[in-house]
Amino acid sequence: MASFRWILQLHKDVPRAARFYSEGLDFSVNVCSLRWAELQSGPLKLTLMQSNISDHVEQKKGYSSMLSFTVTDINATVTKLMALGAEMDGPIKYDVRGKVTM
Repeated sequence: MASFRWILQLHKDVPRAARFYSEGLDFSVNVCSLRWAELQSGPLKLTLMQSNISDHVEQKKGYSSMLSFTVTDINATVTKLMALGAEMDGPIKYDVRGKVTM
């Protein structure tokens, strides 16, 4: 049986991304430098690494990963994340599993 250990995301600005997860979703920051960060939320470890992807590639608005979080108050969390620079791909949806946004 496999067990999940961590997620790696590429970011152009690692300290800004670490701040986003720390202040927006209450992740603990274990390590943060200009090129690398390790964050923790319960058993989940999120690692961030500086990306050297060209601006041309980044302009395509592609996604490198999808993360799912459970939060107590989706409206307050979305407001806080948008103030930190998040963009929504659509409105909050009312799904059988609860409220969902992307």
